[in-house]
Amino acid sequence: MAGLKKLIFLQLISWIVFSALGSFLVASSFDNAVSRAQQNAQSMVSNYIQEKTMADVTPEHIRLSLGSGNVFSSFIVRDFAGQTVLNINTQSEMPVLAGVIANAMNSVRPQFAVNKSKDIKIEFLINVQSQAQLLQQAMIFMIIISALMAFIPIFYMKTIYRKLNRNVSMTVADAVDIYITQNQVSESIDQDFNTNKVAELGAELAPSFNRLAHFLKSKQEDIKSAAQSIKQEAYKDVVTGLGNRNMFVEYYEHRIESASDKSFGSLAMIRCSELQMINQTRGYQKGDLYIKGIADIVKHVSGTYTGSQVFRLNSSDFAVILPNIPSKEAERFGETLQARFTQYQQNQELSSVANTGIVPYESGKPLGELLSVVDNAMSMAQSKQANAWHLQRETDLVNNVGAGFGNQNWRRVIREVIESRRVMLMMQNIMPIGKNVKAYAEIQARFKTEDGQMLPTASFLAMAEKLEMAVEIDQLIIDTSIEMIKSRNFNEKFFGINVTASSAHSDQFVIWLERRLLKEANLASKLIFEVSEFGLQQNIKASKRFIDMVHRVGARITVERFGVGLTSFKFFRDLKPDFIKMDASYTRGLEEDKNNQYFMRLMVDLAHRIGVSVFAEGVESQEEKHIVETLCLDGVQGYYIEKPKEI
Repeated sequence: MAGLKKLIFLQLISWIVFSALGSFLVASSFDNAVSRAQQNAQSMVSNYIQEKTMADVTPEHIRLSLGSGNVFSSFIVRDFAGQTVLNINTQSEMPVLAGVIANAMNSVRPQFAVNKSKDIKIEFLINVQSQAQLLQQAMIFMIIISALMAFIPIFYMKTIYRKLNRNVSMTVADAVDIYITQNQVSESIDQDFNTNKVAELGAELAPSFNRLAHFLKSKQEDIKSAAQSIKQEAYKDVVTGLGNRNMFVEYYEHRIESASDKSFGSLAMIRCSELQMINQTRGYQKGDLYIKGIADIVKHVSGTYTGSQVFRLNSSDFAVILPNIPSKEAERFGETLQARFTQYQQNQELSSVANTGIVPYESGKPLGELLSVVDNAMSMAQSKQANAWHLQRETDLVNNVGAGFGNQNWRRVIREVIESRRVMLMMQNIMPIGKNVKAYAEIQARFKTEDGQMLPTASFLAMAEKLEMAVEIDQLIIDTSIEMIKSRNFNEKFFGINVTASSAHSDQFVIWLERRLLKEANLASKLIFEVSEFGLQQNIKASKRFIDMVHRVGARITVERFGVGLTSFKFFRDLKPDFIKMDASYTRGLEEDKNNQYFMRLMVDLAHRIGVSVFAEGVESQEEKHIVETLCLDGVQGYYIEKPKEI
């Protein structure tokens, strides 16, 4: 910066010097022009009128004598009595800048010449336009030259400073990086700041870098502490305060996989089975409370084991490392967790809480391989019963049979449920708002194991989709629902039945359902089939074919979880559903969320224009119900209205 200031100062001095020199040369040129003009004026008058009297001299004669050189801008001849004998003005308009320069030089003052032999006095003005323009051009030229002379060094200096700034930044970054990665100040930091990378900065910057080096050394502990704090925040789960997946991976790789000492223990993975359902029906705040409750249980149970570590890997999975715990003791850990989860399930009125998969580990075992095995153990646990656990022993892994064992076990369980028709139906009513609104009761399915234990519904349906068995499950639910309605003589009620998107898009299922409903012609008009908006979007052509068939046999359609996708209203209008059910995320906190209120009211207005009724699901409070009523929806569903009950 100091060098730049010096450069600018030198450029200013040089411009002043050049300007003064140019002005001096132009002024000298003007003085010479005045002297020559005086001589020319006397000589011209003397030579021209020496044989003529003044009466014979005309302006035209003088103009001819002045010629085309335009030396004079004004030429006046007076006698000694002061009478004007001749007055000729040949002055032309000068450019503004040239006139200013001429006035500044006092070059437009009258000049005089006397011819005593003829008794006349000549007064004239020199035409200074050429001199003024010359000075103007000289000044402009010097300004341009000075600017160029200044720009070239400045551009060069800018390039140098940019390069130096980059080098300095790299040097500083290297020094700070040592703090964060090695938690210490490099002993060579003084030398780093005096290497060739920054030598171009000049001696004036060296003290600043030396002070920075000493400051970094003096603040080593503070920086180390701050870096550790940042790391902890980046590795911490916000909801539970536990370490996240990054911390889990780092812990395993440094303490187990790369450990120099031999070690062993058990790894447990806990998967929350009801998080999605709670988020959809009760709201995300309830979902967070559910996660915190499970975290407290896991921390309490694992806290009885020395050196145990608990992590939250993702939204629904926890990991527990139990050092030096053999498989037998890990079984007791699983049993204790199951008992605590069952107690929590009863208190919170849930169908399940979480399942646990457990595997043994040894030092040196790759993490990816271990996670694959524990995931299979998790699949086994989910296929048993609510809150169940499963320990994958070493003997189970012989010949790599564990790679697909979880899916195989699920397939067996789902097949047994279908063949034994072990499905239990629950019912949750939609309360209509308004006298002319026709609502219905939604049928919800639950599934049981051979010994009568309830399977986690979300996991069961997800695995059925994954194993391409959803069509058979939907057929089982529809058959069971129809038989139940016929046996209970529910002639005045309407029932909603959930259908997966994979079934709705299956030609085989559509043909089967049409034939089934045609056999029950009187009952078909009592049924409403619910399909998620997201599922319908996956294959619009197949979705429209399914909806057209349902309408053809006299049944109706509800688009559930509406508003989650990006469906255009044109798509919604073309499908022509009978009802839409707003996703629970729009109901949650509705009394305070003006945006959700606006969106819901807009959907109601648009839907009513084409004869579609709008329901709200996930209503959990009196305030939410009141807002829904004011927004002119047609019905509400949720735990505040009615909990699911067995039929």
